[in-house]
Amino acid sequence: MTRVNELGQAIGAPVPDWTACAPIPHTPMRGRTCDVVPLARSHAADLHAAFSAETTGALWTYMPTGPFTSEADYTAWVTNACTSTDPLFFTIIDTATDKPVGVASYLRIQPEHGVAEVGYITFSPALQRTPMATEAMYLMMKRVFDELGYRRYEWKCDALNAPSRRAAERLGFTYDGLFRQALIYKGRNRDTAWFSILDQDWQRIKAALESWLAPTNFHETGRQKQTLQSFMAK
Repeated sequence: MTRVNELGQAIGAPVPDWTACAPIPHTPMRGRTCDVVPLARSHAADLHAAFSAETTGALWTYMPTGPFTSEADYTAWVTNACTSTDPLFFTIIDTATDKPVGVASYLRIQPEHGVAEVGYITFSPALQRTPMATEAMYLMMKRVFDELGYRRYEWKCDALNAPSRRAAERLGFTYDGLFRQALIYKGRNRDTAWFSILDQDWQRIKAALESWLAPTNFHETGRQKQTLQSFMAK
């Protein structure tokens, strides 16, 4: 039922006793298959090598940065990114090899509203379509919802970036809509697709992610027994 004020105007639901959330700390998030740690200049060489395993340049098509033609160019970008607080950059470390295999960040962080976005998601071939990739996203969600009490977690991408849209939906994000002509990047238009997870959805999504990530859900070969979608459906 829509609430109205004393003037008969429709108004939103109350948020009783709301206080601003804490800022997102730039500290490690530890997992089983991966750790998500603050981006450091010392990660640059390994990250550049991991990203260079994708030789077509497709990794950078929808990114605001890249491709990087040399390790020095990428190191310069990392050196600058390390000083940023929004976006707040992290490196994804493969715990089996202790090697950096990807980057992700929190951005558009609004503690006063309990809202943050995940972005700059750059997964090397060694990270793509692995349990590590899912666990890294789970760890970042867990921080904002369980540790800090945020209300909304966002995912945005170029509306033409079909893999990113599929990834958002697989991870439990809900499509919120299309912002037409939202940005210009790399000399071209970007219509932005918006997705989100709300705090009220988190416990269901968290349970599905944890069930999928459990070692018992994987064969000795590493192949999954049940899909994440099957757990989400439950």
